Amino acid sequence: MNTFNARIYKADSPFYEGKLESLIIPTNDGYYGVKALHRNLVIAIVPGIMKYRLPDETEFRTAAVSEGMIRIEDGDVLILVNTAERPEEIDAEKARARAEEAREIMLQKKSIQEFYTAESTLRRAMARLKVRESHDIS
Repeated sequence: MNTFNARIYKADSPFYEGKLESLIIPTNDGYYGVKALHRNLVIAIVPGIMKYRLPDETEFRTAAVSEGMIRIEDGDVLILVNTAERPEEIDAEKARARAEEAREIMLQKKSIQEFYTAESTLRRAMARLKVRESHDIS
């Protein structure tokens, strides 16, 4: 299978640097897939689940990501996100608490900005829980 160079950076450190066979990222319009020889583009990433497959592996690895962006240029992929967490790095209890806090803020009907911030927090918390729970099943 063809591969492409990928660099995935979270705000405080590199998350992954190397070859990938496939990548799936969350966007405003749903999930977006990337393979080798993809056309050039820049697109926003929203909080959700990122899936990526390393060369010679059959299963996708998963990570919970926050907002950010992806740039594909001449076969190289650069992803910049505020946070990216592997399943084993996620504290499920903390994620549940953040989800509940976000739900409460959304119900309080404060400003539209507070609502959107809480909605983003809720999406991130739910993605973290899904990634963590999928790892617990394995």
